[in-house]
Amino acid sequence: MEKKLKDLREEYLKIPIPKELNDVVQAALNEKPRKKPRVGRNILVSAAAALLIVTASVNISPAAAKAMSNIPIVEKVIKVITFVEWKEEANNSSAVIKTPAISGLENKQLEDSLNKKYLSESKQLYQEFTDSMSKLKEGEKGNISVESGYVILTDNETILSVQRYTDTISASSSTESQFDTVDKKNEVLLTLNSLFKDDRYLQVISENIKEQMKRQMAEDPEKIYWVEDDDFTAFKGIDENQNFYINEDGKLVIAFNSYEAAPGYMGAVEFIIPTKVLSDLLVGDQYIH
Repeated sequence: MEKKLKDLREEYLKIPIPKELNDVVQAALNEKPRKKPRVGRNILVSAAAALLIVTASVNISPAAAKAMSNIPIVEKVIKVITFVEWKEEANNSSAVIKTPAISGLENKQLEDSLNKKYLSESKQLYQEFTDSMSKLKEGEKGNISVESGYVILTDNETILSVQRYTDTISASSSTESQFDTVDKKNEVLLTLNSLFKDDRYLQVISENIKEQMKRQMAEDPEKIYWVEDDDFTAFKGIDENQNFYINEDGKLVIAFNSYEAAPGYMGAVEFIIPTKVLSDLLVGDQYIH
């Protein structure tokens, strides 16, 4: 049994990592923040202290944990934990930032790259919040609320889809999200391009989204999308970097942040793409079916 487990582990370690993974992660880590504030020593000390607040809230039910404990053969368990949680309230402003971490991958290069990216995102968000607070005059109220966290959208035998979101309320409100979908069996990061034979999917998906937008507006006058052809802000289509994930039903979901495809009051919007319009374009039905 020990030899079988050792052989299995070695087999996983030999799984190739797609070249584009490093490019994607490195781009995320090297991306310049929208602002590069000068943070004072006190703020940096506060940040260092804040990052020491570590939790172990593993996203797995007690029942599932008990069930796994009864399995005689040790199997890998890929899970998401809250690595860091930081909270602050000051000057009529508040921030709650939760940083996820993926554990249990045999592919440690992929695991480390994703976790470094998540930590980098949280640090940037924290820096932007503290910079806003440092610019307030004495007695001035910030009136800013920032909440950042994550949601496990899909977790089955094949894939793990994780959403990281940031809700910001100031003079207006906005929601921004990023998504990662991991092939749990082959332990690689899936990109939108990797799911399709060629780039024809870009136009097919874009046209389907436009159809859904128009249909929803016809059915509900409260809904507005920027889809009119004569509108300079109209939704033109997706590109290869479009936010997406694969849901529990094996359907492709295209996601937009606030203001990307609709007015702010609509918030973040998503569109489930019918698999029948994609079937001829997919590389296979392993993920989307």
